[in-house]
Amino acid sequence: MIRIIYRLFPDFLKHLIKKYLRFYFIKEKLSSVENNFQKQKVIKYQQDFSNGIMSKINNVGHKNFSQFEEDGILLYIFSLLNFSCPTFVEFGADDGINSNSANLIIHHGFSGLFIDGNKKALNRGEYFFNRYVKDSKLVFHHAFITAENINELINSNGINEEIGLLSIDIDGNDYWVWKAITSINPQVVVIETHNEFGMNDIIVPYDSNYFYPGIHPDYHGASPVAMNKLANSKGYRLIGANELGFNFFFLRNDLLPQIKECTVESCLQHPSNKEAIKKFEPIKNWKYVKDNF
Repeated sequence: MIRIIYRLFPDFLKHLIKKYLRFYFIKEKLSSVENNFQKQKVIKYQQDFSNGIMSKINNVGHKNFSQFEEDGILLYIFSLLNFSCPTFVEFGADDGINSNSANLIIHHGFSGLFIDGNKKALNRGEYFFNRYVKDSKLVFHHAFITAENINELINSNGINEEIGLLSIDIDGNDYWVWKAITSINPQVVVIETHNEFGMNDIIVPYDSNYFYPGIHPDYHGASPVAMNKLANSKGYRLIGANELGFNFFFLRNDLLPQIKECTVESCLQHPSNKEAIKKFEPIKNWKYVKDNF
């Protein structure tokens, strides 16, 4: 009922509610109890790892601030990396509160950069983290992201070379933007693929002016197969995905050889993928391209 009533509010009121009342709905997620719970998980993961015990990526997921179970997967990976590079760049995360980086910021001391095209959302995020997360060192940058400007956006905010996490979810040119990035060397990349494209090796052509939903809400992005090929060309291997199979996790090849590469097919086993593929039917004959590496 509350959600139904909330949808009736004008946008300016929704913005104010999100900005000034969000904390009171999620404060348990910021609590010392949650912090201690996660620290104990880190200790267990690291002890198991030192004893040669590995967990499967799809068994460690949990949701705290992320959209689905990405928080748990990232916590596991960075525990094994001993949080050696606690920095991030994330774009397409709106206010950054419900993001792949928020849990790492709040409970594990990450710093970094949020980029988004929604200025009000960034204002909310900056207010939230400055007020409720002690010693957070974050930059909120308002910009429309393209393949042409992404490196300048990152570098102009003081970030370069190795970082811990790169998270990309812009519902559009995700593939082309990641391909263009040369200014940073992430340990881990989380990026949204378009599982509606199934096992086809296809990419929607680049459009620097693209803005979701474009000419069709499902005509954007790249297939899981194409995204995996791009990752391999950049020196990364696929190590898992969220349960629904659209957020892929890539680990740089020089790190944690104990975590083995998995196949694209293994990440697309959730029943919802069959329904997702049906959405491809109306646009299957539209223009697509393939990258040759």
